[in-house]
This record gives sequence, structure tokens and C-alpha cells, in this order.
Amino acid sequence: MRSERRVAEALADAFLAGEATPEEFAARAAWTLGRKPRWVAAFSRRVFQQFGSRLDSSQRGRLITFIEDDWGYRGAWSASRKPHIHHYPLEPARMAPRPGALAACSLPSLATPGDLAAWLGISTRELDWFADFRGMIGDHGPLCHYNYQWVPKRHGYRLMEAPKSRLRAIQRKILAEILEPIPAHRAAHGFRSGHSCITYVRPHCGRSVVMRMDLRNFFPSIPAPRVHALFTTLGYPQATARLLTGLCTNRVTARMLRKIPPANPGFRITWIEGKQLEVPHLPQGAPTSPALSNLCALHLDLRLDALADSVGANYTRYADDLAFSGEEPVRRRVARLGAHVAAIAREEEFDVNHRKTRVMYRSDRQMLTGIVVNEKPNIQRDEFDRLKAILNNCVIRGIASQNRDAHADFRAHLIGRIGYVKTVNALRGAKLHSIFERIDWS
Repeated sequence: MRSERRVAEALADAFLAGEATPEEFAARAAWTLGRKPRWVAAFSRRVFQQFGSRLDSSQRGRLITFIEDDWGYRGAWSASRKPHIHHYPLEPARMAPRPGALAACSLPSLATPGDLAAWLGISTRELDWFADFRGMIGDHGPLCHYNYQWVPKRHGYRLMEAPKSRLRAIQRKILAEILEPIPAHRAAHGFRSGHSCITYVRPHCGRSVVMRMDLRNFFPSIPAPRVHALFTTLGYPQATARLLTGLCTNRVTARMLRKIPPANPGFRITWIEGKQLEVPHLPQGAPTSPALSNLCALHLDLRLDALADSVGANYTRYADDLAFSGEEPVRRRVARLGAHVAAIAREEEFDVNHRKTRVMYRSDRQMLTGIVVNEKPNIQRDEFDRLKAILNNCVIRGIASQNRDAHADFRAHLIGRIGYVKTVNALRGAKLHSIFERIDWS
């Protein structure tokens, strides 16, 4: 590379490394060259006049070309003492500006891995160990950061990846101070303060048609690169974003998947499910995963909300449950709406589980997350009757006759179930609570 080009690049990097004023340009040029030749002051003013305060790293190529073509810079190479690089400016890592509404969010400034380690109260070595973005720790033994367990669900099993205590504390700090201040889309109602399954179902009450759809393997389908892109959008430099991603994602090797004992010995995961778990992904069981899933699904929510609005429908999402509802125009095109939803989800790298799609008309029992929404949010009648019978039998026959599942704290268990009914239907909840108060707990 020609000497003129090398010096021009060094001067360009010096100009990009601080405030954009003619005086600052001249001072940084003098520092880079180790002296202040007479041509530097006028040269710096010309650079400022050309680029002004708009100068940023995206214009580095144009700036280098401008410097090489400047008459003062070219004339300096005709002098007996030619310019040379005395100091090379290395721009320190800085937080990038956040776009749009994110600029108003108050987030910790963590420009370097050292800043991140100090903020978490750990050493940089411990930070690398917990992040483990190279996959060196492994996924078994005492050094592994997660405990694994297959948990049964309605159809099959899901793998719970629960972080151990120290990593869990780190993730909770990231959740509280980085993720929770970021607003999710208005359609997202899961895992958000002030939102619940009630706010999720309320827009769909009393509609002619309600359609429920499910996203398959929601958390494992969000890979580490998407999480990394989110942290860089929040302004964190590449090194910090990479470490934050490592702290919030996990990978499970095929060997580990074979070692985790399922409750059903005949259970086998599909090839696709196994591959999703083998690459770094959001672990189901980590405190940060719910908030990250809401933020990573922002484009999905934006597109589905716009789709629903275009046909006069309502749209809400609770984790992996999608709900759409509307009146007669929506009822007539509900099949086409479902096809568009599946196509958008696929483009956003999510997969709709078509076996769980349900279209419910006004004449049916319309249910979302176990709540009946035909007229208003309501508890299922059979569920209410079962709980009422348990409470009455506790009054008549004693609590021991009803604690068939051997709950360690049966009283708290019943209070929790009654509290849930109260949130859905206050009147029915009050009836159950009046029976509960008649139980003899002595």
C-alpha cells in the first residue's frame, strides 16, 4: 500500500474518533502525525466544510478519498519532510445510538466486555466461562450451566433447560435492567407486566369467529443470531452483544439429548426438534427467554397486526398462541387468513403447528388459553363445577379426602385455583371463596 494511502487512512480514522469541529480535526491530525505542519489547519477546515458534523463511520471511504485528493495534503508529499504516522488512532468501543422509540429507553452503557463484567459483578474470565459462546464447557457434569428435564405437555414433551443458580442470577439482572425497559409490541400479552391471559382474550370476546393458532417449538426456534441482532439494535458493540447472547442462549448436544431420561421411555423427538436444540437457542426455563422471545418476535407481531387490520380482525399473541377474531367479513375469509398467517410466520422463521389450529364460531364454545370468550371472559363450567365439588367435599368430609395428589400445601393450592377463577370471573370466584372459608383447617 502506498504511503499516501496509509497516512490518509490514519487521518480519516483520527477524524472519526471524536467530535467533528475544525479545531478537533486539526488537533487529532497533529497527534497522528506527531507534529503540526502549517498545512494542517487549513486542511482540517476543508474537511469540516465538506463533511461537517454529519461525519460518521459509514463515510470512511469517502473521507479517505477526499483526503487523498486534497491539494494541501498532496502538496505535503512534495516537501522535504513528508507526513508519516506517529500515532495510529484506535477508536474505543462505544454504545451505538438506538433507533426510533428505543432511544428513550434507559439502558446500562456497556461498551466493552470489561464494562459488562463489572456491571455483573464478575471477572472477565468468569464472564467468558458463563457466556461460553465457543461451546467449550460442554452440557454435562458439574461445569455445565444448565439442568435438563423432559416435561410432559398435552401432546408430547418439552425440554426444560433450567440455568443453575449463578447463571440464573446473571440472567435476572439482564432481564430487569436491559430487557424489561424495552417495550414489546402491543399485541404481545405474555410475560409482560400489566398483561395477562385476560388482556390476551379480551379483544376476542363476543365475536362471530375466533381462530386460534400455535407456533411450534417457540423458544428453540429463536436462534442465537437473532438474539445477537437484538442486542446490537439496542446499541451494544459487537463484543458486548456477543457475550450477552452467550449468557442468554444455550445449545444441547445430541449426546446430551440421548442421556436425558424422558418420563415416557418410548418418546422420541423429531429430527428438526433435535437440530433446533443442538444450535444455540433461547432455552425454555431461563428468566430472560420470555422477554427475548417477545422482542425477537416484533417483526412477526407487526406483520400479523397489519394483516389483521387489513381484514378488520383483532390480533393478540400470548407466547406461542396466536388469536384472531372478527365479525362476518372475517368469518367469510378465515381460511385465507389462516394461510396468510402461516406464510408470514414461515418468512419470519417461525412454524405454525396446523394440527392445533382451531376455528370457533359463535355457536361453538370459543376458548383461548382455557378461557371461554363467547360473551365475556369466563371460566369453563365443568372446571368451575369440579373445583366447587372439591371445596364442598372439604367442608363435609375433610381436606384429607380431597388432596388426592398429595400437595404439600393443599390450602395454598386451593387459594391459587380460586384466585385464578376470580381473575376470570369475579362473581364465581367470590362463590368459591365463600365455600373455602367454611373449611375446617384445624
